Order: sequence, then C-alpha cells, then structure tokens
Amino acid sequence: MRLISGIPSWVQMYFEKLQEKEDKKVGEIFPNFNLFVYGGVNYEPYRQKMEDLVGKKVDSIELFPASEGFFAYQDTNYDNKNSKKKDGMLLLLDHGIFYEFIPADEFFDKNPTRITIEDVKIGVNYVLILSTNAGLWAYNIGDTVEFTSIRPYRIIVTGRIKHYISAFGEHVIAKEVESALQEIVQGTTIKINEFTVAPQVNPPAGELPYHEWFVEFETEPDDILAFAKKIDQAMQNQNTYYFDLLDGNILQTLKISKVKKNGFQNYMKSVGKLGGQNKIPRLADNRKIVDKLDVK
Repeated sequence: MRLISGIPSWVQMYFEKLQEKEDKKVGEIFPNFNLFVYGGVNYEPYRQKMEDLVGKKVDSIELFPASEGFFAYQDTNYDNKNSKKKDGMLLLLDHGIFYEFIPADEFFDKNPTRITIEDVKIGVNYVLILSTNAGLWAYNIGDTVEFTSIRPYRIIVTGRIKHYISAFGEHVIAKEVESALQEIVQGTTIKINEFTVAPQVNPPAGELPYHEWFVEFETEPDDILAFAKKIDQAMQNQNTYYFDLLDGNILQTLKISKVKKNGFQNYMKSVGKLGGQNKIPRLADNRKIVDKLDVK
C-alpha cells in the first residue's frame, strides 16, 4: 500500500482499527505508504493524530471533488518544515464548469451580488455557484471558498454556507475555528480526534452567553482553561466581530466541553450517518448536534 485516499476523519477511524487489530503503527503495516490524498474537510486538525497513528510524516495532496464535478487540486507541495500547504488549490477553469461567486455575507440578501471569475478578490469568503455541461444551471453546492491567488486562481475551502455561528452577529465560519485550533495545538502534545462548536445563548445562573467547543481529545491539555483562553484569543485575532462582542461584554470567553471517547462516532451512528461521505459540521448556529453528544 503506497497511497491511501479518503476523508480524514474516516481514514483516521480506519487507522485506529488497524492499530487495534495488529498492535502496530500503520507505517509498519504498510511500510511503503507515503502519500495521503484527501478532500471533504480540512486535514490540519487531524494531521498530528494521523501522523502519530502512521508513525511518521506522510506527504499529502488535497483535492476538491464533489458529485457535481471536480473543481480544484493542490498543485504545490505540502511544506513539512512549516506544517502548511502553499497557496491553496488550483481552480480548474477548462473542465466544463462555469463558476460564479456570491460574497458569503450577502448570500441571504434578497438580491446578492453575483460575480464571475474575473471580478473575484483575494481574502473574500464566497459561496460557489456552478453551471456545468452536465446540466446544472446556477447551482449552489453549499461550499464556501476563498481565493489565495488570482494569478493563477487558487482557492481554499472555508466551509459550508449553512454551517456558521452568528447568534450575536459574529459571522464565525469553519475556516476560523479550524485555524484557531490548529494554531494553538501545533507544536504541543495535544491530540484531538474531533470537534464542533455551537453557541450557548441562554446559559444558566445569568452569566453571559458564549461559544461552546465540544472536543474529543486523544491527549488533553494540562490546563483546559488556559487552552480555552488561547483558542479564544486566536478567534479574536481572526474575527473582528467576535472581538467586539467580547470587548463589549456581550459574550464571554469560549468554554470547552470534553466529549467522551468515540462520542462523535456514536452520534453519527445514532443518526444513520456513520461512514461514507458524511462529516461532522465544524460549527452550527444551533445546538441540535451538541445536545446529543455524550460529554464527560
């Protein structure tokens, strides 16, 4: 086995089963394994745990596929030294797909702006709209993207338009929570299996509302409160709306609830979505998922 491909969360589960069955690192079971090809979710929150399961660093390539078409692929190497991808994925412009883009913060307006590729800007969060030679016409696939380059056109997937938190006007998106967590975990011994975030709008005892992070740890931080404060600061640095809400005493610092081992897997199984292309949303504007998680 030289190459393994799949959604990181489910490949991680596969690796855990292999390790449990063989009592060996995946890199010992498959000594020639040297490339992981993935898509569907951001790999960075899983990378440290995956490398621990494999027992070594493995090169990775990100793809942006969907049922509606194949949109982009990573055409630059992963920078192992700095633990990050370079530039995002190259958007395919000659594969029978016509792209349009709606700024995500206008998407729910009555008449949102809709632009073509020539008018996109770097750093703006866009909803991706497709027309294809397979018959789709102005179709919203639900994903949001951000351009990291326009010569050539390269993108990163920032999340899903329906997956966000804006209970107080903070407009938090998946890219922000993933980046904040990765920033704080990188270089530590902390390992995280899965996580999601939801607002706590009506906390007990009259305290201020907050964002609640539900995290399944493989290896926990020594000080969970200090860990939460570091993530909160990283969120404030990325999102000025979130900063203003804390600064104005509308919200309090985020809190972390620890999910029991296999808690996310058990939830997905309970709703009939274990395996396949199903993924845990990184965040939601409600508590429908988190209220069903088994927390410590």
